[in-house]
This record gives sequence, C-alpha cells and structure tokens, in this order.
Amino acid sequence: MAIGSGLGAQIGIAAESTYGTFVAPTKFVEFTKESLALKKTTAQSAGMAAGRLVALSSRRVVTQKEVTGSIEMEVTNKAMGLFLQALMGTTVTPVQQAVTTAYLQTHTLADTWGKSLSIQVGIPMTTGTVTDKSLVGCKIISAEFSCEVGGMLTVSFEFDGKNSDETQTLAAASYSNMSPFHFGQMGLKTGSFGAETALDGVRKVSVKIERPQATDRFYANSTALKAEPISNDLVKITGSIEMDYVATTIDDLHTSDGATSLVWEFIGPIIASTYAETFRIKVPAIKFDDAPPQVDGPGVVKPTFSFTGLYDGTNLTAIEFMSTDVTL
Repeated sequence: MAIGSGLGAQIGIAAESTYGTFVAPTKFVEFTKESLALKKTTAQSAGMAAGRLVALSSRRVVTQKEVTGSIEMEVTNKAMGLFLQALMGTTVTPVQQAVTTAYLQTHTLADTWGKSLSIQVGIPMTTGTVTDKSLVGCKIISAEFSCEVGGMLTVSFEFDGKNSDETQTLAAASYSNMSPFHFGQMGLKTGSFGAETALDGVRKVSVKIERPQATDRFYANSTALKAEPISNDLVKITGSIEMDYVATTIDDLHTSDGATSLVWEFIGPIIASTYAETFRIKVPAIKFDDAPPQVDGPGVVKPTFSFTGLYDGTNLTAIEFMSTDVTL
C-alpha cells in the first residue's frame, strides 16, 4: 500500500496519437504540486410544478466537460522531452552525439496541433489506496521557467484538457535517477545571435512561453466534449532579469529600445566526451520594457528588467535539452 498522503502520489505521461484518446504512461516525473481537475458545466431546469419548492435532481444536466490546471516541478536532466515537445510544437527525435550516450533534443517553436498528452495522476487516500485520474487531451497553454540565487530551475506547466477518464488502471510508477538543474549551473548571455557573451550581475531569471489557443471548441454531436484546441493568436514570450546594477548593458538597451539575443542555459555534469547535461532556452530577439534602475535606499541597486521575446526575421525561439534519454 502507498503512503496515505501526497507522499504516495504519482504522475505518469505519454504522447497521444489521437487527441483525447488515452495512452498508458511511458514516463513518470517527479513533481512538487499539481492542480489538474475535471471542470464541468451544468444546467438546471427552471421548470415549475405545483407545490414543488426545490429543483429536481433529475433535471440537472452536464452540458460541457473539460480539464484545467497545472503541474509544478523542477527541471531535471531526464524525462523532460514530452513536456518540451508539447510546449514548443516540433516533433523531435533525440540525436546521438558522436558515439556517446549523450542525446540532444532541439525543440524549435512550431504549431502545437497534434501535440497532446495523456496525464495519469495517482492521488492517495488516507487508507493508502491510490485513486486514478487519467486526464486526456492535455495541451500545454503556457510554461514559466524560473531560477534564482541558491535555487533550482523550476517550471510550471498550465494545461487545457478534454476529459477525465477514471476507468483506466493505475500504472506502476518507475523513475530514472534524475538530478535537477540549479543556479550553480546557470549562465545568461546576450548580444548578437550566435555570438552572445556572458552578462554579469544576474541574480534571477524567468521566461514564460504562452501558446494561445481556442479552447472553447464545443460542438453538437460531441457528447459535451471539446474538439482539439487550435492556435488563435501569436505566441507570447516574456520574462525578467533581476540583477545587481554592475553595468549599463541592459539599461542602454532599454533606452534605445534595441534588440538583443538571449541565451539562458544550465550546464551540468559531463555525460561523455565533451557533451554535458544541458538545458538551454534561446530567444533570438528580446526588447526591454521597464523604466531605468532607481535608487530606493542605501543598498546595492538591484533593478528587475522585464522583456518581451520577438522574432528576428530569421531564427526561431528554441529549447535545447541534452541528456541520456534515447527517446522522449
């Protein structure tokens, strides 16, 4: 029996071949918090009958069903590929580096049509029995990555899903030996695309990628369930850099509204040869939105520069992930 608390919980994921059709988990991930849940829309009859003071239970109906919520987790050196593919949209096959055990995944920005996940959540009762919530048709609506001094690289994935299926069998969880990326491995570079240089004084970075989609595609003949969401707006890339005011590099870009390429990376231990565990976000053009640094006391000036990610006309935003994962 499992522990009768959140310590006995599990999350398994798998890529779907057909939107909303359950696929048993192929990867199990460690997480810190989840809020995935079935959301139902109901309608209650307003019909009146002589002497009846309360609406009839039998005349309440479910008119729509969908799944909403999020998963918060640390970004680890394994098992991130399916999430990154669902976020970015490109179909990715890990590429072996030379003849080593290192495999590179390059997730460039593309449409996310056809990129949905089955997510099976095991939720423990106090008795130790773990109940199954199998959520199908889960599409990533946004992801926010963040890391600060002394911390780990974390991510929060927001989902929109089709339905909750509680008739499936809870899969037995198995985990790879995973390690989180962290501040001690973090680097931030700015400059011309492909020739970025390290930016000094950085204390915290966050990047958010939003994938706007039409999540309201409820039609007749669909038993209250939605059709697969369709991209319906430009991708939104935003973020912030918190730093000590050691140079005017970013301040000058704010003043001129100039663009710079951004590379945010985490370089971990060597896997083999010269290939290291890597997580890297590359945004070819960002522009800064905030006002110049201000003095709010006698301490070190610590501005936070918010930015918007843009397209430079040639290069696409991408996430690179180097690990020992042979498959997503």
